[in-house]
Amino acid sequence: MLKRALDITVSLIGLILLSPFFLIIALLIRLDSPGPVIFSQARVGKNGKLFPLYKFRSMIQDADMLRKPLSKGELSAVSFQQKDDPRITRLGRFLRRGFDELPGLLNVLKGEMSLVGPRPEVPDIASLYSDREKIRLKVKPGITGLAIIKGRGDLTIQQTLEWDIYYVEHRSFWLDINILFATLWVVLVTGKGAR
Repeated sequence: MLKRALDITVSLIGLILLSPFFLIIALLIRLDSPGPVIFSQARVGKNGKLFPLYKFRSMIQDADMLRKPLSKGELSAVSFQQKDDPRITRLGRFLRRGFDELPGLLNVLKGEMSLVGPRPEVPDIASLYSDREKIRLKVKPGITGLAIIKGRGDLTIQQTLEWDIYYVEHRSFWLDINILFATLWVVLVTGKGAR
């Protein structure tokens, strides 16, 4: 109940206070490249339930069409985010420090996500999880999480999964608070792992 109260409070206040910033980002995205301002994609949530994830578009239009499908054997070696991904727009390189995730506050308010948790994965990757890796689906996905502050784009999917499993097995309200403050440092100061 405490976690949900934090989610509702922070997401509601964030959406209100950041609304002028949202308008500026929306304008810059439209000026930077053709396509919608908001990118929506089906992601796997708690207990495997699909939901539409909202983000500011940081890639070219229809970038999903250019991503090759993965096989189980490839999963452990793939990076969480591709280095120097040619699909990312000029503005997108800045937004991907973490600002592109801000529309996800709406997902949090709707109860589909939490502020902190494993990042929601696309269905084709989630379908390759082992039984152990499916542990991450026992909780709501988050806008941020341990994998984000531990390296995000510098991590392989396997390393990301290990941090997610650790979070699920050790989650607490105070761990969430620590992750939220660490996320602010990573997004606003270091930019570690942003791609």
